[in-house]
Amino acid sequence: RLVTSSADCTARVYNVMTGGIVSILIGHEGEISKVHFSPNGAKIITASSDRTCRLWNVETGECLQVLEGHGDEIFSCAFNYEGDTIITGSKDNTCRIWKDNNFMPHDDGDGGGDFDGDYGQGALR
Repeated sequence: RLVTSSADCTARVYNVMTGGIVSILIGHEGEISKVHFSPNGAKIITASSDRTCRLWNVETGECLQVLEGHGDEIFSCAFNYEGDTIITGSKDNTCRIWKDNNFMPHDDGDGGGDFDGDYGQGALR
């Protein structure tokens, strides 16, 4: 499989053997800047200028969840190696860690899921 992102607010999943489209991921209201497969290849996350990250089913193109909470464009997203955590990076100068509890923002006990700072410098709040 191959996934592409686009300024037309969609991402497309292709079968690399046939060149055919497997699914079209429709739902964002802004340009998609980053896409990432889950480690098992069953899901995709997309980061968008609409301030959301979306979780998708690769085969059906169904949007499984919308991750909201950033104050500006999300320009980066990634799964961890186990596929049970997502991290998003935004132009609001925060990263958010989303744990697979329906990918809710991670809370370390202090009430927040943000990592503030300039590209990895800062503290959890």
